[in-house]
Amino acid sequence: MSDTAQSAPKARLADGSAPTTPEALLERLAALGIETRTVAHEPLFTVEQSKALRGQLPGGHTKNLFLRNKKGRMWLVTCLEDRQVDLKALAAALEGGRFSFGSAERLMANLGVIPGAVTPFAVINDAGGAVQMVLDKALLDHDPLNFHPLDNARTTAIAPGDLLRFLEAVGHPPLILDLDGL
Repeated sequence: MSDTAQSAPKARLADGSAPTTPEALLERLAALGIETRTVAHEPLFTVEQSKALRGQLPGGHTKNLFLRNKKGRMWLVTCLEDRQVDLKALAAALEGGRFSFGSAERLMANLGVIPGAVTPFAVINDAGGAVQMVLDKALLDHDPLNFHPLDNARTTAIAPGDLLRFLEAVGHPPLILDLDGL
């Protein structure tokens, strides 16, 4: 290992613990009796890259918005990849005041992922419940749903009901919101 790799700081959550690994996430899903299918690919950072590289992965594809307000409240909003989100209307619907995007540091500290790897699976790292999970109602019409499993070099397919079961199991029952009406 190079000196640089040895001296690079390890990613840590706000409490100092290491984030859940993709392997541990997949084990947790299996322990819950949730069937998934995961494929490896080049790292993806944007919806456009995902569209170009995903090939024939069926189901709903998503984008994830990590948002915060001036008071420090945080939301993870997961919606269909082509959804246009009016942040002012969303903030009003969530009674959040004015939204801004959370920083990479805040993202790591609270959800244990880097930009480009944001996923609803990341709430597994939010033991304190600081992040409110919000799902676009239209997602639930797609089966399967595709998300990064805490790593943007993989995509995991999961049934919508199983996603809801996972979110409940990790203490993040989602607010399901019709983003089409905003």
